[in-house]
Amino acid sequence: MLSTLLQVGQRPLLPFGDGNPYDLALDQDGELRRIQCKTGRLVRGSVVFATTRYTGRKHRTYQDCEIDYFGVHCPGTDAVYLVPISDVGPHTSAYLRVEPPKNNPAKGVRWARDYEVVTKSG
Repeated sequence: MLSTLLQVGQRPLLPFGDGNPYDLALDQDGELRRIQCKTGRLVRGSVVFATTRYTGRKHRTYQDCEIDYFGVHCPGTDAVYLVPISDVGPHTSAYLRVEPPKNNPAKGVRWARDYEVVTKSG
């Protein structure tokens, strides 16, 4: 995640200490954007990633007052995605389509390519 962000000219920052709901931040023209890093899995044509965290004995959904983006690395696509929290809603996981779905391909699809962080080499 860090190397991809650096390759595209971003300035990632690492928080000091434990207990932050985000793993890194970006300085974008003086505005800090908080990113929670997740690993995506390629499942039936979609990159799937968790949008919750485990605290104590229960899963908690991230709130938009805690993070701005999910930063998702998917080894199955060898890509990194920056997904605004506002695009995933209050669900426990999110899906980014890589391949067209077999049923109703145009309706309500969240395409992975729209969120991909594209480096100069790729």
